Amino acid sequence: MAEEGDPMMERRERPSYNWVDITTEFKEAASLLSLGELLHDSSFGLFEAMSAIEMMDPKMDAGMMCNQIQRKVHNLEQAVEAGLVKIDNLTHEETIGIMDATFATLVTWLEGHSLAQTVFTNLYLHNPYVINDRCLKAFSIAMLKIVDVIRERINRAGCFEEEDFQPMSYGFKMAGDVTESRASGMLKEVEEDLARSLRTLRQRQGGTEVNSDSSDNEYQLTVALQTRLRFYRHLYALLLVFSRDRPDGLLQAQKLITQLQELVPLMRSSVHLGIQPPSREVSKNDYPTIMGFEPLINQRLLPPTFPRYTVIRGRAESLDYVTSLMHRLHTITTVTELGSLHATMEVFMEFSKSLPCVLARSILQLTLLPPNRRIFGTIPVVDALKETIRNFIAPPVLSPKSSLYNNAQAKEYVEALLTRAARPMCALFQITGHNRARQRDKWAHMLDDLSNLQEEADKVDAYLHSLLIKTEPNRSHLACLGTWVLYHTLQTMINYTLAGFELELYAAYEYHYVYWYLSELLFAWLVSTLHRADNFLLEHETLSDQQKGRSNKKNKKKKRPKSLSREITLAQAQQQMFGAYFKAVMGLQLDGKM
Repeated sequence: MAEEGDPMMERRERPSYNWVDITTEFKEAASLLSLGELLHDSSFGLFEAMSAIEMMDPKMDAGMMCNQIQRKVHNLEQAVEAGLVKIDNLTHEETIGIMDATFATLVTWLEGHSLAQTVFTNLYLHNPYVINDRCLKAFSIAMLKIVDVIRERINRAGCFEEEDFQPMSYGFKMAGDVTESRASGMLKEVEEDLARSLRTLRQRQGGTEVNSDSSDNEYQLTVALQTRLRFYRHLYALLLVFSRDRPDGLLQAQKLITQLQELVPLMRSSVHLGIQPPSREVSKNDYPTIMGFEPLINQRLLPPTFPRYTVIRGRAESLDYVTSLMHRLHTITTVTELGSLHATMEVFMEFSKSLPCVLARSILQLTLLPPNRRIFGTIPVVDALKETIRNFIAPPVLSPKSSLYNNAQAKEYVEALLTRAARPMCALFQITGHNRARQRDKWAHMLDDLSNLQEEADKVDAYLHSLLIKTEPNRSHLACLGTWVLYHTLQTMINYTLAGFELELYAAYEYHYVYWYLSELLFAWLVSTLHRADNFLLEHETLSDQQKGRSNKKNKKKKRPKSLSREITLAQAQQQMFGAYFKAVMGLQLDGKM
């Protein structure tokens, strides 16, 4: 039996290949092709050829960037051994600089870049357990937990496109073995240590010792560091509140948002105190950084794709992002107070117009429809739709005073229709969670679902009408549920058409007939639909009054009847406005002044 390491055995185990030179045969076969003729496999067409990556070509392969720089790229352990990175006894200036630079990479990641080229350019986050400095270690673990919660929320909401967000974690560990309470507790402990240091500094300044510039500077740095630790602790707590998908946590979220808004100006005023990167030449694939950051450390992890150059946001700019994010998150905490799904949809549309980031859009979507698929986590979608339809058009089948209300067959038909309607109605809200450029295509796809739903609603209306006239010959159920579906269909058509202006898809010569289409068709149709719904509401109120009777004179205060007057007025105003645009554009074209 051959011994281990025997060269004869190694030769036997090594695979052998019988290579055959086919150069001559290949050239002969290629010579039979005429000029411009191409031979290809059926699965490799023009699209594959155009989008293929030529590996090891610096212009096409992102992994080749590492070969274009002169310096050596170190990982965390190598950088510590070389003395380039400190893991203990960091100064306050260094810690503040690392915190601010890391947050800038987090904001850049949320703008659509990859984790490998943003957050994980911070070497400390690769293995925070080797850090001996308590403050930096607590911050690094908290940052990993924040990244993990954000990824989970955005992935769960599912309202992002490839240009919005890169969820891939490249195998990095997100401190999963550290509990939520422990991560917050570590920040709190360091914060309390700094509070004790501040008390000592105040006593030293208030005593007989002469105030010096160095003690003032140390005091400012300690306050700045404590402010940042509190900020990240509150930010992590806020994200955890939103991740629990419970409407009763929104009050706590409002308090945390207020506290964060108070901390941002303090961070902005001290952003200059942290260490800054040296001023040297910036190239497309490399840029100056501070201690602990390496832009090219993860370049080999990137798939062989076209190089994507990542420009990290400035520290002050990233604080501007927080300010706008907190404002939008505060808006989200108020959506549960809205009365109906129609009012909620208006807020979602306005929220989308403010161009929120992917995180704010995702949290809004999950606030309305958490994983349990109930409105705000508590109301079944079908029940919410019933209440919305009742407030919009008050169909007899949903009125307790009607004979249809307790009819088993009528109930079965309405339940089936609303169960079928739940998916497209939820999809309307989800569309507003996508970025503005992608929404237009999604509105177009929704029209197919709504047209099918419209057809079903009309059939249900006809059946319910045939049941109703047997017991209440003076009442009608025609075009009740159908009117409600038509209202959403028209709103979808209007959103689709208006998105063309926002995306600048129309040429100048097309403006006049797009404005005509909006004024004379869509908004005119919407106004008549709203009038029809309003008449149904009025009829329902009148019938209710008649059934109650007018004999009770004591109750003189009359309840204000439900009305769609606000919606009608807005639709009429928009109809007139687009009619005016149409006439103005026609006038400009006729005078040659367009």
